[in-house]
Amino acid sequence: MSVSTMADQVEALLAGPRPLPIVQAGRPVLRQVATPYDGQLSDLLLAELIEAMRDTMHAAPGVGLAAPQVGLGLALAVLEDDWGDEPDPDDPREHATVPFRVIINPHYEPVGTERVAFYEGCLSVKGYAAVTPRWRSVRLTGHDETGAALDEVLTGWPARIVQHETDHLRGRLYLDGAELRSLLSPEEAARYAVDPTPARAAAELGFALP
Repeated sequence: MSVSTMADQVEALLAGPRPLPIVQAGRPVLRQVATPYDGQLSDLLLAELIEAMRDTMHAAPGVGLAAPQVGLGLALAVLEDDWGDEPDPDDPREHATVPFRVIINPHYEPVGTERVAFYEGCLSVKGYAAVTPRWRSVRLTGHDETGAALDEVLTGWPARIVQHETDHLRGRLYLDGAELRSLLSPEEAARYAVDPTPARAAAELGFALP
């Protein structure tokens, strides 16, 4: 019996329903280190996969989607956060618009030592949210879909998105680093997650913040 190639897997996925099905926690592909992308797909097939992932991210809706979340063990993710408003200097989450982009074989490393904690969710842990400490600023390296090198520093919410999606390619879910006492079920997700900071949740649910 022949082993399917990555191109075979992508073609089979794209031949199925749209938006693409998002796999949930417990699927082994979410716990495996993704295979680096080194040209396994034709330019056309790569473009079709990126378009399908973008449409799936929008439909979910979400601000990022990694290939393992659609069942592909490939080191590729799409990001987009149409925040819209001008950055607010008083916004503790430091939201900012992230134009649509593709990150391939990404890697991040902290810039500085500051860690910040906010509620975070995941399309592959549907409906749940938990406070997750992250580096406030990171240096992102890797490539985009054209092969152009990436090397930039991101801060605030864009840095959080990059860390979350890159972790997916390492076989990690956000819950691996979350404060589990902060965990909110889908029925309770609006109770604290809408607060600008998790300070009230920390006081009422009994956990410490960094």
